[in-house]
Amino acid sequence: MISVGIFNGYYPYSLEESISRMKRDGFSCVQLDLSFKDMDLAYETLTKEKCHRIRDAFRDANLPIVCISGYTNIIHPDPKKREQNLFGLQTLLKFARDLGTPYVISETGTYHTESDWVWDPKNGSEEAYEETCRQIEALAKFAYDHGSVFLVENYVNNVIGSVDSLTRLFSDVNHPGLGLLMDPTNYFTDSNIGHVDETLNRIFHTLGDKIKIAHAKDCKPAEDLSEKHAEIDAVESHTFRGAGAVELPAPGLGILNYDLYLQKLSKLHPNIPIIIEHLDEQDIPRAKKFLDDKLKTIGG
Repeated sequence: MISVGIFNGYYPYSLEESISRMKRDGFSCVQLDLSFKDMDLAYETLTKEKCHRIRDAFRDANLPIVCISGYTNIIHPDPKKREQNLFGLQTLLKFARDLGTPYVISETGTYHTESDWVWDPKNGSEEAYEETCRQIEALAKFAYDHGSVFLVENYVNNVIGSVDSLTRLFSDVNHPGLGLLMDPTNYFTDSNIGHVDETLNRIFHTLGDKIKIAHAKDCKPAEDLSEKHAEIDAVESHTFRGAGAVELPAPGLGILNYDLYLQKLSKLHPNIPIIIEHLDEQDIPRAKKFLDDKLKTIGG
């Protein structure tokens, strides 16, 4: 059976209170955000002792940590900012096993100077792909040396933003330190949002064997073409709700064919964790019931 989890970052509380609320809401796993109100978890201050305190608290609650949020712009155009971003990601890869899982996730980033989710013309260049590929290969090797795995997450406005670019990436970086975070909503633009099923089938046909963890949010055409954020107490990666012609709401609030998505996912990976996102705390019970009901329907 597919296990249903959530990012703890949607519960902006202390470690123990966050765990208590996730248990109350019936989750069976978690994607870890280092964002508990009662702990200093800056990358420069992270230690094995802090990691073990977090890991053991989730173990005591029988709520496994299945992956870790490392979201950052790995090809930021400012060299100093890029160095800081990579330091944070490498720190998480180094401590991942101490936090209970090998998997650390990030999207690839953009050359846009003001946003991690807005397209920049340089993103589509051969130079950008090669630079990003070198960076990901280095991260995969670093991860492997520390017993972890870097999971790349596709996003349409980033350098790695399509089935084709991911296919090329996994061919060029054929390394055990690299895997895929599956979120099908991140593949849609105004050019294919009207072809949901066709796009889903292509994603799984081409990339299905690379998937390690899955996400659950939704997608729909957007009237507002600006970068969209929710007003919640969370880091920017959790307030983000889409940019340009596609909006990315919570699961069940868009047009993604969840029956097809979960059928494809469960056939290839019948015990994979799926992590709910893009919502506020008040919407969590509805979103979880929606996903649970869909999984019952497809038998996943």
